[in-house]
Amino acid sequence: MHKEQLNTQKNGTNNDANNDASNKASLTHLRLIKPLVRPYKKHILLALLLLFLGAAANLAIPVTFKLMIDLGFAAENQDQLSFYFLLVFVVSSLMILFTSLRYFWVSWIGQKVVTDLRKKVYGKVMNQSQEFFETTKTGEILSRINTDTTLVETVVGSTFSIALRSAVTFLGALIMMVVSSPKLAMYMSFLIPVVVIPIVLTGRKIQKLSKAEQDRIADSSALATETINAMHTVQAYAQENREKNKFIEAINKAFKAAVASIRMTTIMSLLVGFVIFGGIVFVLWLGAKDVISGDMTAGTLSQFVMYAIMAATSVGALSTVWSELKKAAGALERIIELMNTQPAIQDPAEPQSIKQPVLGNISIEGLSFAYPSRPELNVLNNISFEVVPGQTVALVGPSGSGKSTLFQLLMRFYEPQTGSIKLDGTDIQTLLLQTLRAQFSLVAQDVTIFSTTARENIAYGRPDATDDEIKAAAKLAHADEFIEQLENGYDTYLGERGVRLSGGQAQRLSIARAVITDPPVLLLDEATSALDAGSEKLVQEALNTIMKDRTTLVIAHRLATIRKADQIIVMDQGQIVAKGKHEQLIRNNELYAELAKLQFTDQKA
Repeated sequence: MHKEQLNTQKNGTNNDANNDASNKASLTHLRLIKPLVRPYKKHILLALLLLFLGAAANLAIPVTFKLMIDLGFAAENQDQLSFYFLLVFVVSSLMILFTSLRYFWVSWIGQKVVTDLRKKVYGKVMNQSQEFFETTKTGEILSRINTDTTLVETVVGSTFSIALRSAVTFLGALIMMVVSSPKLAMYMSFLIPVVVIPIVLTGRKIQKLSKAEQDRIADSSALATETINAMHTVQAYAQENREKNKFIEAINKAFKAAVASIRMTTIMSLLVGFVIFGGIVFVLWLGAKDVISGDMTAGTLSQFVMYAIMAATSVGALSTVWSELKKAAGALERIIELMNTQPAIQDPAEPQSIKQPVLGNISIEGLSFAYPSRPELNVLNNISFEVVPGQTVALVGPSGSGKSTLFQLLMRFYEPQTGSIKLDGTDIQTLLLQTLRAQFSLVAQDVTIFSTTARENIAYGRPDATDDEIKAAAKLAHADEFIEQLENGYDTYLGERGVRLSGGQAQRLSIARAVITDPPVLLLDEATSALDAGSEKLVQEALNTIMKDRTTLVIAHRLATIRKADQIIVMDQGQIVAKGKHEQLIRNNELYAELAKLQFTDQKA
């Protein structure tokens, strides 16, 4: 569902009627900007004041030039001429001052708005469920946070300002053209419909092409993100050239889409430019004839022409603004698609409080589940069992039997199709997500290490933890010994994804992270399966320490872990096929006996 929402426009619409409806609706997306600029009313009013002052100064310049030209640069008018030259300088200086100040404030507002928008978009992404991240590429999300919001910043930071300035200048110039020469102004008015037509016709096409351009940029960004994150595998299989060629192909598509958008904008500028300046030359020719016949002074004609050029330039700027607004509407459309994507997993409307203290009793009844991407394939079928507080329960079974999926459902990353999960007798669907997930700590096979210090990685689940608590957790996890040997100890930067740590070190660090939150329930997902013997021994000792007197569910890969479990649950093809102790299952369950023989290896055994 989320992927469909995010790609609503990618495949285009099926007919012109749909296209027209989409084009009409898209400019309404600009309304999203309104609540973003509302907190900055004072700054906007100041920018508007500076805009009007700058426009007024600009409109005053042709009047001074008219007076200078009509004086004829004669010697007897030298004093007046000097005064008007000084007046032109003063008015021009004021225009430059007001324009520069307006630019500063408008740019400031643009930066603030795009910062606020990025916060909102990122916050929305943070609240999405796991289903969203399984069906949406990371690069696609980043493109919306960075590239699309930058287009919005352009609109707020410059486009709206240019639009207002151009509109004020255009209206002012029109009024002054009528004042200067009503006859010539009437001729110029005939050009307005001719100018508007190409702007409207090409504007719709520009928006569609801009949307396609942003989609292609997002595709190339997604490809680059995926490849960079998998660079170790890419280089291990010597696929650098192949991945480079794939990126070149993607970026070339983005280039072609960008050129198509630029081409349409250029066509609009050409049409508008030819019409406007062709009209000015024609009206200037008519005015020149009036000057020769004595019906108009040269100064008046010069004044009219300057106002006509101002009006023409403003219309040209407005046509560019129209193009930018269409592009921004396309970008906002993509952002709105993301903002309107509701997480599949949400807090209940009336959450219940969990009983304190949390004991860690887990009761699972009739649980069946299929992933949203494969609704026809049940990963779990009618699963039921109970974990007594303080027990260690091992889940064993072939790959794909549903063990890791069960952990996902326990932490409510997904909703089951049928059945229920209760924690201390309370249905987990009635708890706030934050409250529920605070009762678990997950130690996974694939460890996540953040690109920050060892200290901050350990305290990730409890940012307010003291130094003593962090070191105590590290000692329990047997991580203190290697952390102290790092160049800056606990303040050592661990590199992106913890590249500076070995697998065993990273795993012990993740165990310390689990310890410091002191959870009632511990989830271990094959936490030692990928480690060498030395690292496994240290990690297993750390796990044994934190598992004591704590409800623990462990996806088991090692015989030592299974033997110590209070209960072993054997799963196959999404069903529970046996429960019991190790010795009992070895005798009575053929699947478990086979797994114990082939998979659950242990040096001491």
